[in-house]
Amino acid sequence: MIIWRETSGATFLKQGQFIISTDPAVAPADMEVEDLLEQGPEVEVREIRVAEQLHAQRVDMVLARQLPEFSRSYLQQLIEAGLVRIAGKPVRKPALRVHAGDSVAVELRPTPQTQAFKPEMIPLEVVYEDGDVLVVNKPAGLVVHPAPGNWSGTLLNGILGRDPAAALLPRAGIVHRLDKDTSGLMVVARSRLAMDRLIQAIAAREVRRQYLAIGHRRWTGPESLLVDAAIGRDPRNRLRMAVVDVRQHAGKTASTELRLIENAETCCLVECSLQTGRTHQIRVHMASVGHPLVGDGLYGGAPLGGLTRQALHAYRLGFCHPVDAAELIFTAAVPADMGTAFAALGLRYNSGSD
Repeated sequence: MIIWRETSGATFLKQGQFIISTDPAVAPADMEVEDLLEQGPEVEVREIRVAEQLHAQRVDMVLARQLPEFSRSYLQQLIEAGLVRIAGKPVRKPALRVHAGDSVAVELRPTPQTQAFKPEMIPLEVVYEDGDVLVVNKPAGLVVHPAPGNWSGTLLNGILGRDPAAALLPRAGIVHRLDKDTSGLMVVARSRLAMDRLIQAIAAREVRRQYLAIGHRRWTGPESLLVDAAIGRDPRNRLRMAVVDVRQHAGKTASTELRLIENAETCCLVECSLQTGRTHQIRVHMASVGHPLVGDGLYGGAPLGGLTRQALHAYRLGFCHPVDAAELIFTAAVPADMGTAFAALGLRYNSGSD
């Protein structure tokens, strides 16, 4: 049986011993209809009677009003999958108008997203841990959160595997992300208080995140540069982000401090300090100043020095402990593939000595 309950204002789905967020604000994009139909036997049927004030309204709107704990998108997909019935007959169109007093049966099924929130024994490099926070050194290639194409084998699955209590937190305590092919340090909350305070600290720019990036071409500008340029969806390619003029396109303010560490013949090593945390921010800002990341084909980079993934490593992380306020600073040496690229490209930097 699937049990739904309210916790801290969010809705959660209980599957066995794990509590999984179903709030669209803390869950990935909605599932495909075919995925719903392929789910196992765990089903709950809700029956509602259409309220008089909802007479002649669309069935998806009625369900959203009378089952407010579920997203309208999720309910629409139940309809399209034939899992909603009126008087025993399947409804296939979300726009169907209903009548006051109609009996509507809704067959609730687990989604790929909720099933993705399962524990897996994934080796994690733990840099620090206490009762409130966990700091991990994420390897390149590890996806942070389940999403289409990566419903398992993620950092979130690994966190649940090492600590079942993490299932009580939205996103298992994950408060920020790294791209799949970016390596380095991440902080994860282990309590709700810590999670709330870490989110506030990130929003207030009190969490210091510094990255090492290898950019194409020698650096020729000032050694320190503040890139303050809004980022939004690339209007010419919706799969990319881009620097945008917010007077013409949707975008959010984004600010990155860039500092040249070392030049080589064909590239430059740059320290990038985030002041905001937008999607692909460093990748977009480095490309915008003429130094796309080595290995970052999406933003104009190319493999170099044997490195085929984007040359970006979150090497330093600093923040005040969310509960006892102690200052915490962590560093992580560059992984082997970037170290090999350093040697091949003539970069002599040692992150452990900075």
